[in-house]
Amino acid sequence: MKNMTNIPTATAESFWAALQALTERQAETDRILTEKFAETTEKFAETTERQAETDRILTEKFAETTERQAETDRILTEKFAEITERQAETNRQMAKTDQQMAKTDRQISRLEKQIGGVSNNHGLFAEEYFINSLEDSKKTLLGEKFDKLIKTKIVKDENNRTKGEFDIVLINGKSVAIVEVKFRARDKHVEQVLEKVKPFRDRFPEYKNHQLFLGLASMVFDEDIENRCKEKGIAIIKQVGDTVVIHDENLKTF
Repeated sequence: MKNMTNIPTATAESFWAALQALTERQAETDRILTEKFAETTEKFAETTERQAETDRILTEKFAETTERQAETDRILTEKFAEITERQAETNRQMAKTDQQMAKTDRQISRLEKQIGGVSNNHGLFAEEYFINSLEDSKKTLLGEKFDKLIKTKIVKDENNRTKGEFDIVLINGKSVAIVEVKFRARDKHVEQVLEKVKPFRDRFPEYKNHQLFLGLASMVFDEDIENRCKEKGIAIIKQVGDTVVIHDENLKTF
């Protein structure tokens, strides 16, 4: 059995009605599309305008940054040139100072040699003076006469290094006197005299049973130096006028 649908017969009126409806739908579609297109065009225009503004701002910022960088580079270049000039001037001043210091060092060296020469001459004069005085006048220490005088005795070790130096050594059968000679006696010379004991005992064992006396001879003595010698038991040998005076009242044996 066939299922048949009843299809109405098309008429001129129904055709035109359908066409009219289709035309209206197309017009509505075109209207909507036109509105959407206009909206899209407006948004695109806004986006383009915003992009243009962004580009303008970025261009200005880039130009400003470039200008600032150029200014910074200029300042840095000027500062570097200034620092370089200052360094060059400092180097010139240092070179000048080095030359002046070298000149001063040479002058000081010459002066030290001159002073050293004068000091050595004074020392040699004092040493010769006291040697002659002790030899000629047969001076005594602690009432003892010494029959042998050794002058400027230098003691060296096995490596040829100076171990001890003795300006004047007086010897007899039972006693030894070591005399240190200075042109002007100073505080440090008192200690130097005391330091003569050990190297003498070590180097000259043949005098191990002898009494050992110490003396400090000087052309010029300050009172405090004399007092220190007395405290330490060191004989004081000094020039008074044209004679040599020996103070040995506080003499000790070492």
